[in-house]
Amino acid sequence: MKRLKSYLETTREVAQLQQEVLRLRRELENKEHLINELQAIQDAEHLVKPENIVWIFGSGRSGSTWLSSMMGALDRQTVWDEPWVGTLFGNFYYQAGERRHQGPHFILGLHKESWLQSIRNFVLERAMATFPNLTDGDYLIIKEPNGSIGAPLMVEALPKSRMVLLVRDPRDVVASNLDGRREGGWNFERNKNGTRRQWKEPPTKDSVYWAERLSQAYVRQLGKAKQAYDTHEGAKVLVRYEELRVDTVGTLKRIYSTLGITVDEQQIERAVDGHAWENIPEEQKGEGKFYRKATPGSWRNDLTPEQVCKVEEVTHALLNELTLSAVNA
Repeated sequence: MKRLKSYLETTREVAQLQQEVLRLRRELENKEHLINELQAIQDAEHLVKPENIVWIFGSGRSGSTWLSSMMGALDRQTVWDEPWVGTLFGNFYYQAGERRHQGPHFILGLHKESWLQSIRNFVLERAMATFPNLTDGDYLIIKEPNGSIGAPLMVEALPKSRMVLLVRDPRDVVASNLDGRREGGWNFERNKNGTRRQWKEPPTKDSVYWAERLSQAYVRQLGKAKQAYDTHEGAKVLVRYEELRVDTVGTLKRIYSTLGITVDEQQIERAVDGHAWENIPEEQKGEGKFYRKATPGSWRNDLTPEQVCKVEEVTHALLNELTLSAVNA
């Protein structure tokens, strides 16, 4: 008799818990519906629609300037050149947040849905203020390689946006970065009057320490960009700089086809011709210049064997993951 009574009580408690779960589930669905309705109302007020935003994430010195310039040459495509919004939120969230363990008092801590909405509005409203002449149907290409630390937050806040993950051989990226950061290089000259110590001690050509440091920066940037690519529910495409160099027209066509954006193929061909390496004035390219070589594999002549080993050691795991992502795409 006692067992029967205990069984009935347990059954009743289970039934009550099931009802409570159903109630909470309906409440959550209602809240999500209201949030979606609110987002739709807010999006209607913006000239820049989330689905018309195309992010370019990856790492610095990966060809993003070249790619975004060609995309921006097409009709109804406008380029937002490195707003650093990914850095603004990403550095704070992933670095400061880790130090604070993202506790309840951390501003980007709990209740993520509340502040993600704020990031969403921040990006859309800032875009509208920066590009007031955009009209419905225009696309905004956001070139943000150096803000890739915040890529996961950006695509989570704007799940309907589109994304290009641009990947370049880390050995060429490190070689290019070393060249620009050495004394007399374009990056050194741009920043030498700053207060950061690194500009007072520029790297030497054969510095293994700097090769390791720049490889770690590559992994931080591209690692977060890959995380965003893997989790993003919107249209996305993985592009390798090397294939963009070999078949620029074909790769651009693949980018737009995969992203679901209709473009005129003749415009693509004209954009590629207009931004060809050969059209850059000779005095603007070469060693120490922003436009350096644009030659995949030139790291073989630029890096020492010790530097190559260090770059490969630091980036090996990430590159394996990217290879798998490309195979499964």
